[in-house]
Amino acid sequence: MGPLQIKELLQQTPDGQSVTLKGWVRTKRESKNAIFIALNDGSTIHNIQAVAAPGQFSAELLLTVTTGSCLKITGQLVESQGSGQAVEVKIEDIHVYGAADPDAYPLQPKRHSLEFLREIAHLRPRTNTFSAILRIRHTLAFAVHKYYNDRGFFYLHTPIITASDAEGAGEMFRVTTLDLEKLPRTDEGAINFKEDFFGREANLTVSGQLEGELGAMALSKIYTFGPTFRAENSNTTRHLAEFWMIEPEMAFFELEDNMDLAEDFIKYVIGYALENCKDDLAFLENRLAEEDKNKPQNERSIPLLEKLNFVVENAFERLTYTEAIDILLKSKPHKEKKFQFPVGWGIDLSSEHERYLVEKHFKKPVILTNYPREIKSFYMKLDDDGKTVRAMDVLFPGIGEIIGGSQREDNYEKLLERVHEVGIDPETIWWYLETRKFGTAPHSGFGLGFERLVLFVTGMSNIRDVIPFPRYPKSAEF
Repeated sequence: MGPLQIKELLQQTPDGQSVTLKGWVRTKRESKNAIFIALNDGSTIHNIQAVAAPGQFSAELLLTVTTGSCLKITGQLVESQGSGQAVEVKIEDIHVYGAADPDAYPLQPKRHSLEFLREIAHLRPRTNTFSAILRIRHTLAFAVHKYYNDRGFFYLHTPIITASDAEGAGEMFRVTTLDLEKLPRTDEGAINFKEDFFGREANLTVSGQLEGELGAMALSKIYTFGPTFRAENSNTTRHLAEFWMIEPEMAFFELEDNMDLAEDFIKYVIGYALENCKDDLAFLENRLAEEDKNKPQNERSIPLLEKLNFVVENAFERLTYTEAIDILLKSKPHKEKKFQFPVGWGIDLSSEHERYLVEKHFKKPVILTNYPREIKSFYMKLDDDGKTVRAMDVLFPGIGEIIGGSQREDNYEKLLERVHEVGIDPETIWWYLETRKFGTAPHSGFGLGFERLVLFVTGMSNIRDVIPFPRYPKSAEF
C-alpha cells in the first residue's frame, strides 16, 4: 500500500523506528549544527521535519534539495528537539525524485496573492491554502454521498449532454461535431442540425433536475451530484462557467418536507467538515483573521469557525417571501435609502436583502418560501392564490442564497399552461410532461451549488479559488 503518509507519521509514538517519507520540500534551512528539511505530501496541513548532520550528504546532492523538489527520505522517527512538533525524522538517506530549479520555481516560502496563484493553477495545490481547500472539498463531497446513502437515496447519473434547458435561460454551451468551416444549411439558410451527431441541437447541461425528477418517479428518493455548465458572461466572485451541483429529488415530499431535508442536509455536511477538517479549518480561520487586520472593523468577517457553528447550532427561521418584503420595507436601511436595490413585492431579492434578513434581522439562517410565480421557474407548483409558487430558498450569512428548491408542479394541465406562458416548446420536454400523465405524485427537490458550499465552509471570497481548475470567461487554461 506504499509508505505511511505524513499525517499518519505525525501521530505515531517515536521510538527510533525506521520510516520512509515521500513528499515535496516546503523549506530547507542550514545551520552550523544541522540541516532541516520540511516535507509535505498533501495528506495534512502540517509538514514533518527531517534533520541531517552537516557534512552527512554531499554539497552536490543538497543543491538539488530546494523548495518544490520531490524527495524520498529514509531515517528514524524520533522525538523532536524543537518546538511546534512532537516528532521528527533523523535522516539516513535522501533520494531526489525530481529537483526544482530554485530560480524558476514560482512557489517560494512567502505569501503569494490569490490572483497570482490562479495563473499557476497547476502548482497552487502545493500551497497551504489550496491544499487545505482541496482536502475540505473532498470531505464535503464524501459527506454528501454518505448523507444521502445513509438515508435511502439512490445516486442517479443524469446526462451532461442534453437537448433541454432546465432553467429556460438559454445560456448554454453547444455540443457539436459539425465542421464550423463548412456548416450544413437548410433551404432557409439556417444551420441544419439534422446533420449533427445527435441529429438535433445539443448542449452541456445546466441542471440534472428534470431527469432527476424522472428517477424520483420510480425510485422515490434520488440525488444527482455532477458537473453543470452556464455560458453566462459573468466575471463576478460568485459565478463559474463549470461547476458541480447537488440535486436531490423526492417523491411524496411536499414543501415542508423539502425544507426539513435541506436544513438537515446542510447542517450535516458542515458538521461533518467541522469534525473531520479541524486542522485545515483552523489554518483557514487564522488566514482570514490575518486578512481582516487590514480592514476597518465594520468590514471584518465573522470568524470562520463561529460562522460554521452559527449555522449548525441554530434552527433556520422560516417565513414567506411576502413576510420578508414587509420586514425589508420597515427596515432602517430601506427607510434611510441605504439599500443599493429597491424593495417591493415582486422583486427578485438581491444578496444585500437576503443578507440583511440573515445577519441583521433574524441573526440566523433563513428559509424563504412562496415566491411570486413571475420570478421563478416554470416547474414550481402553483399556490392556491394563483400568484405565488411553492418555492424555497435557504439564505446564509455572508453569501445569501445557498440552496434553491421547490415543490414541483404535479398537475399536467397547470404545468403545460406554464410551459406555454414562458415560451418553451412542449415538444422539447414531452417526456417530462408525460410523467404528470402516468402516475403523477407530489414531489419536491432542491439544488445546492457545491462550490458555493465550499466557498462558505472555507471562508474564501472568490469562487474561482475553491475548484481546482476554474472555468470562466476567457479562461480555460489548465
